[in-house]
Amino acid sequence: MIMTQTDRDVENGRDREKEQRGVKRPIVPATVPEPAQEQIQANFLVVIHPGSRSLRIGRATDTLPVCVPHVIARRHRQLGQPRREDPSLLRHGLSAADSSEQRQSGLKMIDQVIWSRKMSNGVRRTPVSAEQARLYNRQIRPAVLEPHSKVSWTNTTHQPQYLVGEEALHVNPSDCYSLHWPVCRGHLNLHSGPGGSLTSVLIDLENIWAHTLQKQLEIPLKDLKYYRCILLIPDIYNRQHVKEVVNMLLVKMGFSAVVVHQESVCATFGSGLSSACVVDVGDQKTSVCCVEDGVSHRSSRLCLAYGGSDVTRCFFWLMQRAGFPYRECQLSNKLDCVLLHQLKESFCHLDQDISGLQDHEFRTRFPESPVLLYQLRLGDEKLQAPMALFYPAAFGIVGQKMTSLLHRSQGDSEDPHDEHFLLNTQSKQDQSSRATADRRAFPKPGGGEGESSMGDPLEKGSLAQDLELSQAQAEGLVPGAEAEESSALVSRSSAISQFEGKALGMDKAILHSIDSCGSDETKRKMYSCVLVVGGGLMFPGAQEFLQQRILNKMPPSFRCLVENVEVITRPKDTDARVTAWKGGSVLACLDTTQELWIHQREWQRFGVRMLRERAAFVW
Repeated sequence: MIMTQTDRDVENGRDREKEQRGVKRPIVPATVPEPAQEQIQANFLVVIHPGSRSLRIGRATDTLPVCVPHVIARRHRQLGQPRREDPSLLRHGLSAADSSEQRQSGLKMIDQVIWSRKMSNGVRRTPVSAEQARLYNRQIRPAVLEPHSKVSWTNTTHQPQYLVGEEALHVNPSDCYSLHWPVCRGHLNLHSGPGGSLTSVLIDLENIWAHTLQKQLEIPLKDLKYYRCILLIPDIYNRQHVKEVVNMLLVKMGFSAVVVHQESVCATFGSGLSSACVVDVGDQKTSVCCVEDGVSHRSSRLCLAYGGSDVTRCFFWLMQRAGFPYRECQLSNKLDCVLLHQLKESFCHLDQDISGLQDHEFRTRFPESPVLLYQLRLGDEKLQAPMALFYPAAFGIVGQKMTSLLHRSQGDSEDPHDEHFLLNTQSKQDQSSRATADRRAFPKPGGGEGESSMGDPLEKGSLAQDLELSQAQAEGLVPGAEAEESSALVSRSSAISQFEGKALGMDKAILHSIDSCGSDETKRKMYSCVLVVGGGLMFPGAQEFLQQRILNKMPPSFRCLVENVEVITRPKDTDARVTAWKGGSVLACLDTTQELWIHQREWQRFGVRMLRERAAFVW
């Protein structure tokens, strides 16, 4: 069998992860024998990439996945039940007393950067004030293009129990339905309100995915026993949530087998790269990590709690300041939120050469309303909004944790041989081996070789040091066992924890992620290739803008080592939003993936232990 480069990356990645952790793996439990199978057919492999805003799902043989809004409208069980709608653009931390002040401070920093830079022809930008645009926009009145929009509310006369995707978004607010987004910022959307329990969210996920499989992919649920599934998860994941979703796929939905892999690694597979610093800018989160030869470096993973929806909300505020002519627009209205997303994608950019006031137009098409045409004049608002990704104070989010790391596992009662057990066992075994060697080399006077040394205070101190180091290893901070490396990495972790509650700009997050890599050679590789995926940074000029930011802030010691900082925003000239999904379809067809499958019967017998044994990354 000939192994491709990607095959080698997967194989090497698993070995490198084990070496980095310095942990002995337990013996694999006796697996349930599976019946002999023929070679897996790619059209019987389903790749699922669940996002906060969109679900991408399709067969591994499909050119592009099916993309549907990751939302469900569920009918009220009782008359008079209060209606709940999970927010799309609104979030916690926006109504704090100093939120507006922080937003203004962030916008002031953005303005200073804009005016400090010259355009590519060396000319200074033309000063534009929001007042100029506001005087024009306040005079605008919409023109009626059509008396009827031909857009209607979803028909609910047959009273379906739930509606999915576009149908859910177009449910009339007067109907007895509540709207739920089951994924929020990369995790299950658990909250204290109705529909916010783990059980409810999992049922929502199952209904959305099952409906899409049947209606979009035309796969009957009774035939899922013939299908296998590739599930893409975030780099910083909640182990309990992943376990429950895998259980849903194998036990409740009935897939025959599942492979779980990380979004960043799949993004490198989808773009044909062996190593890269992967920046995934989603709708509600931005994750950064360094991937080398098919393995995501554990200590390099960062998750920023902002994304494309925050840029949309910032753009709305800026347009309001400039006299936005559609004055009825509300962030609490789901259809208005869809319109604002479209305006952001149409108008916003990161091109420093676009200057001055420009005229635009847009149309509104809402159910039971005429089609209206609006004129809109904007200046630097189109550049300021996406720049907030680099100056997130402009989002005005106060009192929320904005930067996250992958923390130590809290353990699982179903997995007795988890990393806690392994690390403690390894430490005791190593201590016992050293004690035995010392007794043989330096026998005590009057004592035999088998005498106990449990009372030796030096040995107790050494054991305490080993356990302390093991704890650092469990945190994913120590790739090896050398004290010099551990102290440096632990000190870096302390430094990062100081700004966990602060908003970290995207460019600074990239530099911190690369700086966490163990060797200068790895850092050089990461600086040489920055891969941007996801739909949150798809603005004209984004590639050059991010490249310039990294070059300006790169440590001087690496400027002579790195020949060229390459920022890739359209890998293989494809849509960056589907790069990770395409990588999942590539992974599904690799020969080395056969070792990663978790079969239904194995899961029913061993449960979460199979994730630890079969995952291509350290669970």
